[in-house]
Amino acid sequence: MYKKIKFSASAMCFDWLNVNKQLIEIEKLNIDYLHIDIIDGNFIPDFTMGSSIINSVRNGTKMPFYYHLMVDEPRRIFDSLNIKKKDILAIHQEASKNLHSDLVEIRNIGAEVGIVLSPGTPLDSLEYVIEDADNVILMMVNPGYKGQTLVPQTLNKIEKLDKMLRDMNLRSKVSISVDGNVNSETIPEMISKGADNLILGSSGLFNKQFSISKNFEKIIQAIDKVR
Repeated sequence: MYKKIKFSASAMCFDWLNVNKQLIEIEKLNIDYLHIDIIDGNFIPDFTMGSSIINSVRNGTKMPFYYHLMVDEPRRIFDSLNIKKKDILAIHQEASKNLHSDLVEIRNIGAEVGIVLSPGTPLDSLEYVIEDADNVILMMVNPGYKGQTLVPQTLNKIEKLDKMLRDMNLRSKVSISVDGNVNSETIPEMISKGADNLILGSSGLFNKQFSISKNFEKIIQAIDKVR
């Protein structure tokens, strides 16, 4: 039996000249989260929105935020984030020197706890911290750039994580998010293997060939094929 599928819209893919219009359209679709990628140029060689821009977006919507920190030593920027109830704060296993302590601090500041794994990071790196998490993001592409091709091995990783969580009696507690090349063509297999939070970016919700609403309609149709 499948869990309820949740959706996260990637703010990295906004048309920033029409951001208010797009926010309204996304809210009408009842998408669950606004996915906020924060990149510092050190963990990966790129930059995204600073806290002032993020807070401006926050003032324009009531949607909870799904923060994805692609930064070295992520704990150093926790205080700059305007965390609210129902937000998720996810950090990379590869970027934290004291992962357990950082996860505890996320819980203490009132957010749901997320751990992110890049394609090459093994699942056994979660063994001693998974009970402290609410969400695991599996990157389907190498982090940092939109529009990448899916790394094929990551599909089996979803299934292995699903089994790992079931074996530990944690499946009802911990959600599996997928990030990167999540679209109407890839979604059926991702869901069938256990994904239950779809982070929608340039190849899915923000595919420029169609409107956001039309893209979301295609995503729902893809989900219906496997439900």
